[in-house]
Amino acid sequence: MAFWPYPFWFAHRGAGQQAPENTLAAFRVGAAHGFNAFECDVKLSADGVPYLLHDDTLDRTTTGRGAAQAWSWSDLSQLDAGGWLDSAFAGEPPASLAAVAAFCVGTGSALNLELKPCPGQERLTGRSVARWLRRCWPANALPALLSSFEVPALEAARDEAPESPRALLLDQLSEAWLRQALDLDCTAVVVHHPLLSEAFIDQAHAADLKVLSYTVNDATVALRLKSWQVDGLITDAVDRLSATNFTF
Repeated sequence: MAFWPYPFWFAHRGAGQQAPENTLAAFRVGAAHGFNAFECDVKLSADGVPYLLHDDTLDRTTTGRGAAQAWSWSDLSQLDAGGWLDSAFAGEPPASLAAVAAFCVGTGSALNLELKPCPGQERLTGRSVARWLRRCWPANALPALLSSFEVPALEAARDEAPESPRALLLDQLSEAWLRQALDLDCTAVVVHHPLLSEAFIDQAHAADLKVLSYTVNDATVALRLKSWQVDGLITDAVDRLSATNFTF
């Protein structure tokens, strides 16, 4: 089967419901709940710095306003990305990829980076993040897994750093999903859990692809997917579902 050194449980956007999503605070909270693998969203600042943010705009999760791609990293880094969730997190800044990488390497944690390009930046984001990983990620550390819904972003990442493991994200199933994943030389597919079946997982495994599922917050769903031999689950429920407090 495909190279797969990753833990079973991934904390979604850090611990993105117990702490401000895609911040170092969320990673710390996830780690406090026993997680050693994290999923997060990465995009580029106006001056090309990779940093964590889900939305195309800053309004929902920071004190900034407007299009995220219009802001330089020096300005982004001054924003409050925590107070929107709870005053206890007020002053928590947006996280750069460099800061997240230092956390994961320092704690021995796995990282799933979802390429979340701003509009029109699909190839640039894939290429830039892959180049950053090639240049800055320690060779002796567990490699970061790059995932995306955006095929052009994964194509650019593959062309820039073919050695970086990749996963195709799927929120719907088409007849082309398997061919796309294989053409991208993916290691895995990451699938919205209602779409999964035992037959789908068997088909992926037969093609030497691992299968992850998002966002699984219910123990019954987790048990069913595990019985179908799913390879990993991404969850918001870090306080209820993990290797330390949920036994199959």
